[in-house]
Amino acid sequence: MKLLEAVSLNKKYGMKRGWFTSEARSVQAVNDVSFSLESGETLGLVGESGCGKSTLARLLLGLEKPSSGRVLYRNMDYTDWSFSEMRQIRSRMQMVFQNSLASFNPLFTVEQIIGEPLRNYGERKAGARRILVADTLELVGLEQKHIHSYPHELSGGQQQRVGIARAIALRPELIICDEPFSSLDVTLRKQMMDLLQALKRELGLSYVFITHDLSVVNRFCDSVAVMVQGEIVEKQSGEGLMQQADHPYTRKLLSSIPVQDPRLRRKDREKEYRE
Repeated sequence: MKLLEAVSLNKKYGMKRGWFTSEARSVQAVNDVSFSLESGETLGLVGESGCGKSTLARLLLGLEKPSSGRVLYRNMDYTDWSFSEMRQIRSRMQMVFQNSLASFNPLFTVEQIIGEPLRNYGERKAGARRILVADTLELVGLEQKHIHSYPHELSGGQQQRVGIARAIALRPELIICDEPFSSLDVTLRKQMMDLLQALKRELGLSYVFITHDLSVVNRFCDSVAVMVQGEIVEKQSGEGLMQQADHPYTRKLLSSIPVQDPRLRRKDREKEYRE
């Protein structure tokens, strides 16, 4: 069953007249984007910085309104819903941010950060919230001693785990991950991917995974959509994209993936020289 669907989404931002021009300009951030996400699927959204990935994420979450087009959740068209109407489905759709530390209230403890969505969406009893927070901490691999810590007292990996814990606290169906591993080293990146995979199995989650790194999509994403200048130019399975990309831009992205073996790097350079 389709969990999420985007139909001909467009987002245009107007720019005011400047000092040296009398013409008003506009920027097309998202251009006629259509796709669907099945329940239990992980969709990778790949493209360079500024191609419209994060704008698309905000449209999907209802944080911004599209200039035209529709967004549906389980066949419910929520494109024009108000803030209060969005509360009906807000608990089912959550986000993991690129910079978790910047998304936290620095005056909140870990317990308050994870407990805030629970308090906002119905769990009024402090004791019940505390139990849910403790259970969620265990799910993301953090110890109970961290419950009273402040964000600045945690390592980068721990901060990202708290960000994931906050996103799953309401036990949503859909999580949008906006470049969640870009600030982490290779070891932590693998740990976080393994964690998201485990949570997907345990909680029945679906993901929209935004990244510019094609090296992670093969084993993490069921399908991949490639964005260029606000448009989706190619959509394939993760394995199919790695084996045979159709669009020239996708092939360029694949060629930019670092190769660890120096002998293979030399062969690639020789191939490029011959071509």
